[in-house]
Amino acid sequence: MDRLPPSAEVLIVGAGPVGLALATKLAAAGIDAVLVDQAAEGANTSRAAVVHARTLEVLREIDAADELVRRGLIVTRFTVRDRDRVLLTVGFGELPTDFPFTLLVPQNVTEEVLLGRLHAAGGRVLRPHQLAALTDDGEGVTAVMADGQEIRAAYAVGADGMHSTVRERAGIPFTGDTYAQSFVLADVRMDWPHGDDEIQLCFAPEGVAVVAPLPGGRHRIVATQDDAPARPGMADVQRLLDTRGPQARPAKVTEVVWSSRFRVHHRLAEHYRAGRLLLAGDAAHVHSPAGGQGMNTGIQDALVLGDRLVTTLREGRDVLDEYESLRRPVAEQVVAFTHRMTKIATVGNSPLRTVRNTALRALDWLPAVHRTLAMNLSELALDPERSQAG
Repeated sequence: MDRLPPSAEVLIVGAGPVGLALATKLAAAGIDAVLVDQAAEGANTSRAAVVHARTLEVLREIDAADELVRRGLIVTRFTVRDRDRVLLTVGFGELPTDFPFTLLVPQNVTEEVLLGRLHAAGGRVLRPHQLAALTDDGEGVTAVMADGQEIRAAYAVGADGMHSTVRERAGIPFTGDTYAQSFVLADVRMDWPHGDDEIQLCFAPEGVAVVAPLPGGRHRIVATQDDAPARPGMADVQRLLDTRGPQARPAKVTEVVWSSRFRVHHRLAEHYRAGRLLLAGDAAHVHSPAGGQGMNTGIQDALVLGDRLVTTLREGRDVLDEYESLRRPVAEQVVAFTHRMTKIATVGNSPLRTVRNTALRALDWLPAVHRTLAMNLSELALDPERSQAG
């Protein structure tokens, strides 16, 4: 176990992508930030696998974007399908950015890249430390770990996920709901005769499935299923693809590398700040995986918050309220957008499915719809400078 220092300027709880990005930003600015995590080592599963254009733009601030692009797989379009019939195509090639694509890269690789940048900036992750108590006395915060070690800091940031201890200690409500259906998540190797340059969202009466390519010849499968097993196997994933994927050129699963079952929530913290306690990432907002925007929104939170912490600590001007005013409206939009996508995708009534498919085919003829969807999926539409310009 790593020993905690007695004090720091900022304590960050949670060493996922959000905590790593924030710690790197602060370390590069000369801020004494301590990053702790309750796990003995970093995760080695892929989990979040999409990095969007806006996230790559902000990751240039900590010199992480180029390495991620080198280690990821560039995908140029997103298609919505009803089995073999293409209903809607969203291309990313015309996006107004240096990154006109979606990057597919496993989350453990993203964390490796961010950890490398943190080390280069002089920081590290202290493990395993489980936060047990956190108090804010107005002059600073005192954190006590499960083993009794204490640390004093000017500010504490909860980047500790949906079940955030920091959020609970701050007393910030986390309102929302849970979708009725469970989801299957699996990384597989398979014979896939459809190329690796697109993400497919496949509609079927049995439910929906997303098929996305990953580096190294793997594919990510995400699908709704009411009675999903805890660890879906080859037969489970094959059945999902047989009933929801392409029929004319079907896929054949040859290996399940990793799989899981999860439930999806859509929740938003009432506030991102309570005194000297702040929230970022899933501690502040969770939503449907539709669009792959959860980790992306969280990383963007981290770098905006990092800027405000640097200004507050180095210039003596408390600008931390700007963080919530900038980032909470973004999360509101992402939660609403992904909720609409999920409700549209999971329509169960046959006549409504017909109406949905007809509407999507009609929308596919409108270039403005393509651009709007591409800007929203990439999160470029949520960039305040672009919003003001257009």
